[in-house]
Order: sequence, then C-alpha cells, then structure tokens
Amino acid sequence: MSVALFTLGGTISVAGGSHRLTGAELTAAVPGLAELGQPLEVQDVEAVPSADLTLATLLDVVDAASKAVSNGATGVVVTQGTDTLEESAFVVDQVWPHPQPFVLTGAMRNSTLAGPDGPANLLAAARVACSPAARDLGALVVFNDEVHAARWVRKTHSTSTATFTSPNAGPIGQLVEDQVRILTRPARQDGVPGRAEPADLDATRVALYTVTLDDDGLLLDGLADTHQGLVVAGFGVGHVPSALAPVLGALAERIPVVLTSRTGGGSILRNTYRSVGSESDLLGRGLISGGFLDPYKARVLLRLLLATGEGPEEITAAFAQHH
Repeated sequence: MSVALFTLGGTISVAGGSHRLTGAELTAAVPGLAELGQPLEVQDVEAVPSADLTLATLLDVVDAASKAVSNGATGVVVTQGTDTLEESAFVVDQVWPHPQPFVLTGAMRNSTLAGPDGPANLLAAARVACSPAARDLGALVVFNDEVHAARWVRKTHSTSTATFTSPNAGPIGQLVEDQVRILTRPARQDGVPGRAEPADLDATRVALYTVTLDDDGLLLDGLADTHQGLVVAGFGVGHVPSALAPVLGALAERIPVVLTSRTGGGSILRNTYRSVGSESDLLGRGLISGGFLDPYKARVLLRLLLATGEGPEEITAAFAQHH
C-alpha cells in the first residue's frame, strides 16, 4: 500500500532563486512521513506557477492517479500553487470516480521564509489520503490542518496561511493530534460524464463576466460568436443592471448562460425579486441558476460539460445539484 504524490510546482516547491524542489526533496523535508506506515510514490509532473496550469494537465493527472489507485494506492496527494487550487480541486471532483481520497494541498510560505507551511500541509494531506474516514468524499483540499470539500472551498486571502475557507459550509474535517476527524459527510454528486479531450477543451471557450456598478455591457457584444458559454457573476442574489437583462437574455438564446453571485458566499435566489434585471427576471429569460457555486467553479463545470458534448437539459441538471 502507498500514497501516490503528484507535484505540479507552486510556492510549496520554491527553494530560492530558480530552483524548484522535486517531490523527493519535498518529502525529505517533512518530519513524520516515515511514521505514516505507507510510502509516498512520487511523480513530478510539472514545476510551474498554478496560473500556468491547464484543464488538460489536470485531467492527465487524474488519469495517472486512477492508474495508481488501480495498482493499489490508498489515496492521492497533489501539490500545486494556491492561486488556482480551488478550481483544480473542483475539476478533480467532477471526474474522480474512485472512493479513495484525492487530496490537494500547497503552501503560502515557501521554504526560504520563516515558518514555511508546506511541510505541515503535505504531512496533513498524506494523513488524509491514508485515512479510511476520508473515503467516498471526492476531491478534498487540506490546508492549515483543515479538510475542505472541493465544491465549497475558496482562497479568501492573498497571503494568510489560513487562506482556504468554505464560506457556505465550513471545513468538513480537521486534523487533531495527528488524527483525521471527519465531522460531516456531504453526499457525493454526479460528476461530468465522459472524458474531455484536449482538442475539445481547446475548442470550448467559456467567458466569465463580472457585473459592476453602471455597467454598460459593451464587453458582451459579439460574445456568442467567439464563445460557447458564459458565466455571469451578478450582484448579490443574482441581479444585473436592467439594461443588461435583454442582452443576457439574447445571449441565453444562443449559448448557455449561468447566473452566479460575485459576493463569495450564499446562493442565487429564484423568486424573491421581480424587477427587470432581478434573479427571477433573468431566469425567466433562460439563464441557468448556478445555485451555491461561485463564478470560478461554475465556469469550470460549464466548460467541462460543453467539452464532453452535454446538451441544454444535461447542463441544467448538472447545475441543479448545486441549488
């Protein structure tokens, strides 16, 4: 039995100058790994900032992780940069078919700084990957001795080591005296069927449009000619300026348009407000409710669904799970 560790770079691998720590160097710097009772089988995939990761790379890692599990791995750990970690985790959560834990982690302080958090996060992630209690939970983010479900976790601070939180639910578990304590077990959701091929991902463009005060919507002109989908990050519970409502309705007649909130917490409503540009008005014009999904995860889900050839009914049903 072993834990499969895949490294993708990021702050956790920074060692000063241009040097990036390999997986072997990362694990060598973590006291306590030897006491896990299961070795870490390391695969160095990339050493890049997380801003340079792609969906295709992440899906390749999922494929490699699936092979590792088929060969007997107890669980999987991925290290990467934190900037896009919440999106990576959600990608994995949509396509990971196994009960074995798939854990993502990283660091906010690199090894050249006082108090680097990478070793502690990697050790905690490995403990969760080994834990029977973490099975059947899909993709997890382990950071600062907390366990977060991929569907809810957010990076909420640019520098804090406690940056990862789950505004709508809180962590689903914690590490206490080196033990994994799962406090609640959210039911796994249906993922994205099929495998999005690189060519299909390249051909699938999904825009993210954040609505702002006195927004004229000019950037939406011609969008349906260049993109296959759109996610709107609206005000509050799903509102936009009234002038944008017919523009978004016209777009929804041509491409899927998902309505989310730019607030960072809470759900889109359905029936509370009824003015032009309100949530009920926009949903009546054909926009799809993103429910509790934040705009970034909604974009990931819509792109995966479109890249795998899902139609309007399937797309609506996939987002309905997040209401």
